[in-house]
Amino acid sequence: MTKAIVFTSAPLLVTVYAGLRVLDGLDGERGPGPAWTAGHLAFLAALILFVPVFLELRRLAGRGLFATAMAVVGLAGAVCSMAQISVDLVVGVLAADHEAMRDMFADVQSVPGVNLFVYTVGPVLLHLGLLVMFCQLASAGAVPEWRAVAVLMAVLVSLLGLDALPAVGLLLCAGLAPSPRSGTSPATATD
Repeated sequence: MTKAIVFTSAPLLVTVYAGLRVLDGLDGERGPGPAWTAGHLAFLAALILFVPVFLELRRLAGRGLFATAMAVVGLAGAVCSMAQISVDLVVGVLAADHEAMRDMFADVQSVPGVNLFVYTVGPVLLHLGLLVMFCQLASAGAVPEWRAVAVLMAVLVSLLGLDALPAVGLLLCAGLAPSPRSGTSPATATD
């Protein structure tokens, strides 16, 4: 899979998840059902694609100690988010209805450390790593500043909650998508 495909697909799959999440909530509840499952599978695929994104960003940032640390932070966030999405998928498949889902989530989140690492602090690390790496690359002139601003805006908008995910996905698309002129990843495009 080329870098351009990875840098395009990861944020697009976040956007797909966001759209399916909106559709899933049209009846007033989210999950279980096909939209819940498809959306979470799209998000899991996006998170898996963020692994090569972080590795490429680290390479472009010079593979130094700081770049490596930020890549590890971002990858840790991706792993925590993958755990969350995996739990969501399993609960969505096993639960007969929304009330059963709520009970299963309560059981999972009552396990010490799960809420902290899988649902609150852990996933934030993905955004932190991505933001810091893009700022580092922008300050070194390796990416245009507007791309770092798009990633910053995505991170800030994500603080508004899951309902803001459509905007987050689109902002990440702007920040990560390949340059139409060069066909390269944003980290190698200086348009």
